[in-house]
Amino acid sequence: MRVDEFDFELPQDCIALRPANPRDSARLLVIRPDEPLIDDRVSSLASCLKSGDVLVLNDTKVIPAQLEGLRLPRSPEFPPAKISATLHMRVSGSVWDAFIRPAKKIQVGDRLVFEKEGVSLHAEVTKKGDAGEVQLLFPLNAAELDAALFTVGHIPLPPYIASKRAEDNHDKADYQTIYAREDGAVAAPTAGLHFTDELFASLSAKEITTQFVTLHVGAGTFLPVKADDTTDHKMHFETGTVSQEVADTLNRARGNGGRIVSVGTTSLRLLESAASEDGTLSAFHGATDIFITPGYKFRIVDILMTNFHLPRSTLMMLVSAFSGLETMRAAYRHAIATGYRFYSYGDASLLFRRDQT
Repeated sequence: MRVDEFDFELPQDCIALRPANPRDSARLLVIRPDEPLIDDRVSSLASCLKSGDVLVLNDTKVIPAQLEGLRLPRSPEFPPAKISATLHMRVSGSVWDAFIRPAKKIQVGDRLVFEKEGVSLHAEVTKKGDAGEVQLLFPLNAAELDAALFTVGHIPLPPYIASKRAEDNHDKADYQTIYAREDGAVAAPTAGLHFTDELFASLSAKEITTQFVTLHVGAGTFLPVKADDTTDHKMHFETGTVSQEVADTLNRARGNGGRIVSVGTTSLRLLESAASEDGTLSAFHGATDIFITPGYKFRIVDILMTNFHLPRSTLMMLVSAFSGLETMRAAYRHAIATGYRFYSYGDASLLFRRDQT
């Protein structure tokens, strides 16, 4: 499909720069194909679901993966140069794939240094791709590197927020789900940012259960689709885990008539990667680059809770595959016209699958 089919005009004042407070007071647009849209609140999520449904949430934890530093001089003819690196996927304990700016100043073999609060973190560029992607080798073991990152790095706010304001202490809490526990993401699973203890309690009271999977969200989630056609776009890999216990629980729930409710596109992409064509979920650990566009046959997820996404993005393609392109176009027109807040700190939508409303 042509990428411009997923384009739309979004006024800049629709972009949320701060989250709702409390988190579950955010608006919720309920979207059922071929039915009227419903304006609601996240705090009322339980009323939109039924007993026996299972919510699947991504428990990844955002790490301070944004690094500012210098490329050290190669020779007197090549003085130091300021650079910025965003780690996006761990290859091994001391090796990370990263996006770097400005990429034209970097070559394989370059030595980099990132400093903050008297701590220096060194790295060597061991690989370089064609689009500003590099591989960095740090001379530390995994535990030492993680400790250094928490001193030297900072939270990598999405570019549509970072371009409008600087990161501050509020973001350290705001840009993290209350159930985050597995270090490794460089972007938050933003649908989960709406959850509070009170919201979990209301779901439990209705016998709607929760399960956790882990997908370490990479910076590739923010990359624009530059191709003109979806078939020419290459997704970046992200690492995820579905335990055998979670797989068994979800298979049992589906067998008993319960619906699988994915909280966020990250949970959905991981579940769909781990499910067979007949919808049976298996344990999974590894990398996935699943790219979902209209025409995809969903295997396991019945309902999707997600925020409002960027024009021409892979996530706009995913939600259009889930509920239908025309349905999502109408929903986004309504959201813009009625003041919904977009993107990571914005409001949420609850999507019912096109073939199961």
